[in-house]
Amino acid sequence: MASLKEMRDRIGSVKATQKITKAMQMVAAAKLKRAQDQAESARPYAQRMASVIANLAAGVGDDGPRLMTGTGADQKHLVVVATADKGLAGGFSTNVIRAARDHINSLIANGKTVEIVAVGRKSRDQLTRLFGDKVVKTFELSEHKTVGLHSAQPIAELLAEKFEAGEADKVTLFYSQFKSVISQVPSSRQLAPAEVDADASAEAGALYEYEPSEEDILETLLPRNLTTQILAALLENQAGFFGAQMAAMDNATRNAGDLISALTLQYNRSRQAQITTELIEIIAGAEAL
Repeated sequence: MASLKEMRDRIGSVKATQKITKAMQMVAAAKLKRAQDQAESARPYAQRMASVIANLAAGVGDDGPRLMTGTGADQKHLVVVATADKGLAGGFSTNVIRAARDHINSLIANGKTVEIVAVGRKSRDQLTRLFGDKVVKTFELSEHKTVGLHSAQPIAELLAEKFEAGEADKVTLFYSQFKSVISQVPSSRQLAPAEVDADASAEAGALYEYEPSEEDILETLLPRNLTTQILAALLENQAGFFGAQMAAMDNATRNAGDLISALTLQYNRSRQAQITTELIEIIAGAEAL
């Protein structure tokens, strides 16, 4: 059995850990509000962009931009996996990576060629360990203080370059969609060729005449849409990360409190037993005299 000093030291260590987890919970809660506002503000813009592209696509034939029409093949797949740079957020990053891993394994089993772009250190570390040289490019979000257009632009440029060069027939993004503080859902989205929502193509039943032509507008708009969709996903990830971290640190703080209570009870019992033993020895010694 541990000595009383060892038990006091352990209780002190757990209390110090509890202070850290409590502080991290408060920091995550403070950052969550802003991140949630950013994610929710980006959704209408991304949805409106998709609606405009759907309306334009209705007037474009098969000879439209490659980002719209695709390559006509389905052999080369580029998978983008966006997670967090940091940990201590429960299974937040692991859940996204698990969904991407299952998709990648399915593609490989069907004889497809797969390349991976990892966004975030957690994605880079785990996917490199799982798939080795299939990870062709990595991005670290911690290079910037905040997630913004500067974070999404390099990723979008790389994806557009590879797709236009014929190095990928389909580009799929995996990320975590923010639902609430306790709910982040691993999700996927096809980035290229751009998915067109048939319901959005006839926006309020209105017909438009475009100048210049739909093809010219799409040539400019589609790369921007790629950046917009990636940015929206990164903002969803950021909000989900802080929500998951806040919940994880709250659980850790509660668990530390439970452990402190159990250790304190054990310490008091051991101390009482030691005092009782000393009293018995003193009484026994007195009687012997």
